[in-house]
Amino acid sequence: MRIIFSIIISLLTVSQSFAQQKAKVSGKVVDENDQPLQSVSIQMLNKQKGTITDKNGEFKIDVPAKKPFALVFSFAGYQSAQKNFLLNIGQQESVFIKLEPSSGAQLQEVTVKDDRAKRGESGTVSIDAQKSLVNPSPLGGIESLIKVFVGSNNELTSQYSVRGGSYDENLIYVNDFEVFRPYLVSSGQQEGLSFINPEMTGNVKFYNGGYQAKYGDKMSSVLDITYKKPKDFSGSAYVGLLEQGLHLEGVGAKGKVTYNFGVRNRSTRNLLSSQETKGNYIPSSSDLQGLITYQASEKWLLEVLANVSATKFTLYPESSKLTSSVFSNVFSANLGLDIYFQGQEKDKYATNFVGLSATFQPRKNLKLKWMLSRFNDTEEENKDITAAYLFGERDFDKSQASYGLIVNPLGAGVFLNYGRNSLNIDVWNASHKGSLDKGKHFLQWGNTIEQQVISDKLNEWQYSDSAGYSLPYNPSSLQLYSVLKGKSDLNVTRFSGYIQDNIQFKDSSDVILQVGARYNYNTLNNEFLVSPRMGISLKPKKWQKDIILKASAGIYDQPPFYREMRRYDGTVNTSLKAQKSWQVSAGLDYNFKLFQRPARLTTEAYYKNMTDVVPYDVDNVRIRYFGENSAKAYAVGVETRLYGELVKDAESWVSIGLMNTKEKIDNFFYEQYKNAAGEIITASSTDQVIADSIRTNVGYVRRPTDRLITFGLFFQDYMSTNKNLKFYMNALYGSNLPYNIPNSVKYRNALTIEPYIRVDMGFSALLLDGEKAAKRSHSPFKNFTSIWASVEVFNIIDRANTISYLLIKDFQNNIFTIPNRLTPRLINLKLIARF
Repeated sequence: MRIIFSIIISLLTVSQSFAQQKAKVSGKVVDENDQPLQSVSIQMLNKQKGTITDKNGEFKIDVPAKKPFALVFSFAGYQSAQKNFLLNIGQQESVFIKLEPSSGAQLQEVTVKDDRAKRGESGTVSIDAQKSLVNPSPLGGIESLIKVFVGSNNELTSQYSVRGGSYDENLIYVNDFEVFRPYLVSSGQQEGLSFINPEMTGNVKFYNGGYQAKYGDKMSSVLDITYKKPKDFSGSAYVGLLEQGLHLEGVGAKGKVTYNFGVRNRSTRNLLSSQETKGNYIPSSSDLQGLITYQASEKWLLEVLANVSATKFTLYPESSKLTSSVFSNVFSANLGLDIYFQGQEKDKYATNFVGLSATFQPRKNLKLKWMLSRFNDTEEENKDITAAYLFGERDFDKSQASYGLIVNPLGAGVFLNYGRNSLNIDVWNASHKGSLDKGKHFLQWGNTIEQQVISDKLNEWQYSDSAGYSLPYNPSSLQLYSVLKGKSDLNVTRFSGYIQDNIQFKDSSDVILQVGARYNYNTLNNEFLVSPRMGISLKPKKWQKDIILKASAGIYDQPPFYREMRRYDGTVNTSLKAQKSWQVSAGLDYNFKLFQRPARLTTEAYYKNMTDVVPYDVDNVRIRYFGENSAKAYAVGVETRLYGELVKDAESWVSIGLMNTKEKIDNFFYEQYKNAAGEIITASSTDQVIADSIRTNVGYVRRPTDRLITFGLFFQDYMSTNKNLKFYMNALYGSNLPYNIPNSVKYRNALTIEPYIRVDMGFSALLLDGEKAAKRSHSPFKNFTSIWASVEVFNIIDRANTISYLLIKDFQNNIFTIPNRLTPRLINLKLIARF
C-alpha cells in the first residue's frame, strides 16, 4: 500500500507539473450577423494541433505557455482570421471572433464559371490586384506586376513591351473606357502616375495575345481593369518616401449610390537624385479620380468615371561622371566622360478624362450599355541645356591625387540641346455594347464612333562642337547636329465595331468556342479593315487531371495613331496605312497540388507575322518611328508560368519566356566599292550609290524589343509563428537588347544593351490589429482595421542597368559609347492604414 500510495503521489505531481506548462484559450466564433458558426476550423499556425467550434460557436483548446503562437480561424465561404498570443503558465484567455464573408463566397457560382472561361482564353495572365499593393517596386501599381510576366528594361516607367511589340501596341481599359498615356515623354524619369489606381481596383484581366474580337485594334496586349463597387464604407491612407495617397469608398441613398474615390501624389526626387547626372530634380505628379454609380431602377444603372492628372518635371542639371570599360587594341582601361551643365528643362503633362455610361438590362439574359467619354491631353516640353564635356581615361588609383579624374584626355567638346514642343489631343468617344445569353450561345456586339483632334508643334535642335569643329563638319557653313521641326493639325474620325459568339459544347469534353470579327475605318487614309478572330478551349472529361487545352488564331491590325505617323524630321505621313498581323497560339492550363497546396501551370507558344510594319527606334521610353510602312516582321516564342504556395495562403509565381523577333526593312542594303587607294568602302542605302559597286541586302535584323530570355519572380513569405511579419521579393532578368543609333539605317543593331537584372525586396509588419483596438473604447485607432509598416529595398544587388548610350567622338574622330545607367540601390519606407 505504501508503494501504491507513493506512485499515485508521483503521478499527481508530474500531472500538476505538466499542467503548469500549459495555458488555455477559449471563445466564440460568429458570422457577420453575430450568429454562431459551427465547425469552424481552429488551427495552430504551422502545427498539427487544432479543434473546431460546437453548435454554439464555442471552443476550447490547450496551448503552450511562455511561447509565441498563433491560432488561425477558417470556415468555407469566409475570410480566415488570425490571432497571436503569448500566455503565461496556467493563463486562460477568452476571445470573440467575427468572420467576414469572402468576396468569392458571395459570387461563388459566377466565380467558378468565369474562372473556367478565363483559363480557356489564350494569352490570359492571372493577376491579383491586391498583390500590386505589396509588390516592392519603385513604380508600384498594376503595371509592376505585369512586368513580372512580360519583362522590363526600365524600372522608372509604367510602359511595357509584350511579345516583341512596342509600347504603343497595348490597349488599356478601365470599366470599358479606353484610356491613354502622355505621348511626348522621352525618359522614364519624366513619367508621372499611371491612370490605374490600385486601391480602387477590383478585377484585373491581362491578355498578352490571342484576345477576343470585343477588344480594340492593337497588335500586342489588353489590360482590362474593373474598379470596385463597394458594399459599405471603408478606405485607406498611405504615406511613403515616393508616394502618398488616400482612398475612400462607400454607399448611400439606401444602397442605390456607390462611390469610389482616390487621390495620389508621387515624387521620385529621392530616386532620381541618386542617378549619375547630378542636379536639382523637381518631379511631381498627382491625380484625383472617382467612380460613382447610381442604380436608378432594377433595370437601369448609371455610372460616372472621371480623372484629373497633372505631372511636372523640372531639372537643373549640374554635372555627370560616366564610366565605361573598354577593351581594344588601343585601350584597356576605364574610359570616363565628365559633363558640366548649364540651363534647365521644364516639362508639363496634364490629362483629363470623363466617361458616362448607362446600362439597361430589360431581361436577365440581355444587357445593353451606352457610353460617352472625352479624353484631353495637354503637354509642354521646354529645354535649354548647354554642356561641356571632357572624355578620356579615368584614374582609379586611390593612392594618387588624380584619383577619379580624367588623366589622358581623348576628346572634348560642347553640345547644346534646345526644345519647345507642345501637343494637345482631344478624343471624343461614343459607343454601344450589348450581350445576349442564349444558353449555349453568348452573343456580344458593339459599335464605336471616335473623333480625334490633334494639334502638335515641334521645335527641337541639337548643336555639337568637338575640338573646335561643328559636327557634322562643313567648312563652308555652320550646321546643326540634329533638327526636328513640324506643325500638324489633324482631325480624324474613326468607326469600329465587333460581333462575337461564345459557344459552349458538352459531350465527351467541355468545349468553348469563341468566334468573332472586328471592323475599323478612319477618314484619314480611308482604310477599311476587317479582323476575324477565333479561340477554342477543350477540357477532356475522361482525363483525371484538371487540364484545359486552348488555341487561338486571328488578325490583329493597328491603324496608325499620331506618333506612328510622325517621321524623324517632324513631318507627318497622313497616308500611313495600318500595321497588320496574323497571329496563332496554342497552350495548356493545368491545376494540380504542389506540396499539398493548390498550384497552376500555364504554357503557351505563339507566332506573329506582321506586314506594313512601321520601323522604330527606342531611346529610353521615347519611340521614334520612321513614319513609313517599310518593313515586315515576325515574332515567335513560348511562355511558361507557375503559380503556387510555397507557404500556406501566400501565392508566389515564376514566369519564363523565350522569344525571337526580327524585321526586314525595304531598301535596306549596303553598297561596297573600292576607292582610289584600293580600299573597300561601305555605304548604306541612305548614302549616294557609287558606280561599279556591289549591293548586299541586309535581310532580317533584330527588332529593338528582341529579347531572347525573360524571367520574372514574385515571392512572398511570412514568419512561421506570425503571419503579421511578411516578406516580399520581386526579381527580373532580361537578356540583352539591340540598340540602334537613332536615324541611322547603316548602323542598325550596331550596339547591344547588356542584360537587365534587378531584385527588389520588401518587409512588412502589422502595427495595429483593428479588432484589438476596437475593444478599447478610448482608443483613437478603434475604427481602423489595420496599420502596416513596410521597408522596401530597391535594386538590392545595386546593379547599374543600362537604358541607352551616349556616342562620343575623340580627337581622331573615333566613336566611343558611354552607357546611361538606371537607378542604384535605394531604401523606401511606407505606412499603410485601412479603416
